[in-house]
Amino acid sequence: MNAALDLLAVVMVIVATVLIGAYGLRVSRTTSDFFVASRTVRPVWNASAISGEYLSAGTFLGLSGLVLLDGVRGFWFPIGYAAGYLLVLVFVAAPLRRSGAYTIPDFIEARLESPLARRVTSVAVLIIGWLYIVPQLHGAGITLDVVADVPPWVGGVVVAVLVAALVAAGGMRSITFVQGFQYWLKLTALLVPVVAIVFALRGAPTEIEPAVAFPAEAGPSGIDAYATGSLLLALLLGTMGLPHVLVRFYTSPDGASARRTTVLVVVMVSAFYAVSSAMGLLSRIAAPDLAHPGAADTVVLVLPSRIFPGLVGELLTALIVAGAFAAFLATSAGLVVALAGVVSQDVFGGTVRSFRVSALLCTTVPLVIALVSAPAGLGSSVGAVFVFAASCLSPIVLLGVWWRRLTARGAVAGMVVGGGTCALSLLVYTAVGGVGLAAPYLAEPAAWTIPLATVVTVVVSLTDRTGPPARTDRYLARLHVPERG
Repeated sequence: MNAALDLLAVVMVIVATVLIGAYGLRVSRTTSDFFVASRTVRPVWNASAISGEYLSAGTFLGLSGLVLLDGVRGFWFPIGYAAGYLLVLVFVAAPLRRSGAYTIPDFIEARLESPLARRVTSVAVLIIGWLYIVPQLHGAGITLDVVADVPPWVGGVVVAVLVAALVAAGGMRSITFVQGFQYWLKLTALLVPVVAIVFALRGAPTEIEPAVAFPAEAGPSGIDAYATGSLLLALLLGTMGLPHVLVRFYTSPDGASARRTTVLVVVMVSAFYAVSSAMGLLSRIAAPDLAHPGAADTVVLVLPSRIFPGLVGELLTALIVAGAFAAFLATSAGLVVALAGVVSQDVFGGTVRSFRVSALLCTTVPLVIALVSAPAGLGSSVGAVFVFAASCLSPIVLLGVWWRRLTARGAVAGMVVGGGTCALSLLVYTAVGGVGLAAPYLAEPAAWTIPLATVVTVVVSLTDRTGPPARTDRYLARLHVPERG
């Protein structure tokens, strides 16, 4: 590796991000520009921006590491991540755009006419967002530590400061331009090295036996049915509960545009996951010694120099470093935009000035958490956020769009029970590890926390004497009747 070349790549990404953000700042003037880009983002660019923010550190670095560590089981993550958008497309994309809301708490309050339901939703959104930002900051620290021997805290601070400045300056419209550019940079940054490594390894002699690179226990025979099913359920439904994903559909001009955007997102993220997974497979052949926790997340950074000693390997590594930083910046920026919108609306009154203050606050909290915590596996950390989002928010969003008898008390009860039981199970598993027969249910709780949250929501709603709001039918008609013209 060439530290100077890698740092130059980081600087170039930062400069490009600032310049593109400045261009977006020129057209960010109104409150609607800052919150939802005035609902004027067309499908291709919106899909690029959504894909740019969705493909996080857990995907860019962590997915290849998961495939290296877990073999076939690692492939459930890209399948679940991509397929989750199919559920978004079918069930919520167009209705959420037609709701006219700025944020998920906006939608919940309008649907249920309950300030309490809005506050609980806001707390859930903040928890999900902050937990998702922390792995991005850890990933930035890992990257600079590996390629340039820079203290890990430096990467996190650089990303946090830059994201806070960009979001505060230009809001959603500015970040949309940045994220669209960063998707294509990330795809190029992995695709070029993967193609080069495939050609380099094709027909080359290797001392690694297939049974070593692809052991039977890491294949289909080693898959646990419950753990795999629970994980896939969390990944499929978790996408619906991610605030930075859902807020993007509010930027589309209309419901039909939101649907077209989602179709393009499925294609774009699937292409990226194929490339990232391929890097993991190549790592099992060329770098099996890195198949242990702590090192697996670095394999994307290390592999090119192993295959191509000298300048070619250094250039490919620098390209990957540039893509990695684009991943950290894009996802963090999307999350901060979504969280700043929530805090600004709920705490400060929803002005442009309050949005900027909120952006700074929403970046500071996860930065502090990242600085005082040790990085876990990036892929598994992001997976845990999906489990929490699927247990806490996804049932409420789905029922809010499709079930007229949902009440505020039912929604609050469902969010508290789903989020609380999920968090408790993950904390217990992290603290004490395997606990006999309960271990798999604590490690992968989605298969029981999601149904539990849904049942609680339905039962409490049905027994709630106050019933749904009087204007429920009119509001649901607004969600489901296509726009004219």
